[in-house]
Amino acid sequence: MGKSLSGRGWAPSRRTGLRAGFAVAAGLLLAACTGSTLGEYPGYPSTPTQPAVRGETVGTGSVRVAMLLPMTGGGSATSIASVFRNTAELALSDFQGADIQILVKDTGGTAEGARVAAQAAITEGAELILGPVFAPAVGGAASVARSSGVPVVAFSSDESVASRGVYLLSFLPRSDVSRVVSYAAREGKRSFAAILPDDTYGAVAEAAFRQEVGRAGGRIVAIERYKLAGNDTTDLTARLAKIAQIGSQVDAIFVPAGNVAPFVAQTLSSSGVNLGNVKLLGSGQWENQQVLNAAPLTGAWYPGPDASGFNAFAERYQAKFGSRPPRNATLAYDGTILAAGLVRSAGQARFSERVLTNRDGFLGIDGVFRFERDGTNQRGLAIYEVTGQGSRVISPAPRSFGG
Repeated sequence: MGKSLSGRGWAPSRRTGLRAGFAVAAGLLLAACTGSTLGEYPGYPSTPTQPAVRGETVGTGSVRVAMLLPMTGGGSATSIASVFRNTAELALSDFQGADIQILVKDTGGTAEGARVAAQAAITEGAELILGPVFAPAVGGAASVARSSGVPVVAFSSDESVASRGVYLLSFLPRSDVSRVVSYAAREGKRSFAAILPDDTYGAVAEAAFRQEVGRAGGRIVAIERYKLAGNDTTDLTARLAKIAQIGSQVDAIFVPAGNVAPFVAQTLSSSGVNLGNVKLLGSGQWENQQVLNAAPLTGAWYPGPDASGFNAFAERYQAKFGSRPPRNATLAYDGTILAAGLVRSAGQARFSERVLTNRDGFLGIDGVFRFERDGTNQRGLAIYEVTGQGSRVISPAPRSFGG
């Protein structure tokens, strides 16, 4: 994942279009691909004889798709791997008649482990790789997949590992920044400041922030970068004092890091910044109860996916496996459904670049998304307002990409 931290029938909607529906047992439409100019492709059988598969598999279809996971990575890595593997099983049970077989390969959470796992999967006939989870492992898998012409749909949120043919399905900082800044601008916010962590995530967030404020026609009054040393907030407090000094000149302050958001709000308020007039803007990192129940953040805005899809998915997962899944489990679900849906609908072109980068995108559990040719993605997000007892939607997530 990078820094930080989600039957079925597919049928053509018209002769020059492709519509893909992912219907679960409850009858919900969970994923779609619309408006493509690919035409209709008849299904075609895989090669009758395929190489022998070593290791665990999920599903019995004829088209092989690998899922690279840190099964022996230890600690939280192994836990994530187990959840993602279970999630793939749930996805295939929801997608009736899925013609894919998932080859589960262990990366150990390392670049070399991922390289070996990807090579094994491709040797065994994998046409698409789902995963890996961590950025170094994505790089290792990509080095093999690229030379073999096998696309990768990875789960890392580190944009530096995205490239042509290596697509990131995760939530990226630029999507958060684009949505919350553009919404704030539409609500009349013109002068912006930001308080950002002095690390790689902060650098990515700053680049996106500068771009989006400019695109929205706003101006940046100040950007402060802070360092944290454990629980020592000395530097952060000093940076916030500088923001407070120009508080009367700004309409909104961008605070993407959820771990400091309550402290930032309390400190700015104590320093005389009127948070009734100056809007705090967050990111998807705010989606936890410690942030959403913090009274000083009441009224602040942050972006995130529509929660209803995840809640329905989490209930099905808990019923099948006995525990509630983490928020990022939808990545493995949507990746599995995407693969199964494209096998059913796109024939020989199923994992081609033009299919995967279809501009109309796909509708998954976490809403509409589409891949860019550079490997990054765009997502349709909602805007939430913090209430001090959770949050509420104030701008719904789009269900399609306009224009």
